[in-house]
Amino acid sequence: MSLGTILLIVLVLILLGVIPTWRHSSSWGYGPSGGVGLILAIVLILFLLGKI
Repeated sequence: MSLGTILLIVLVLILLGVIPTWRHSSSWGYGPSGGVGLILAIVLILFLLGKI
């Protein structure tokens, strides 16, 4: 597996962990999931363009 694939998998898992419906993150609001989603989108675009 390449570094980009591993990074993408880790970011998806982090994104699932900060969704506000989970008990531990219900008081955080949508800020963390929005930030991680933005990072995930940037990494996904770079991965598809072959820059990673």
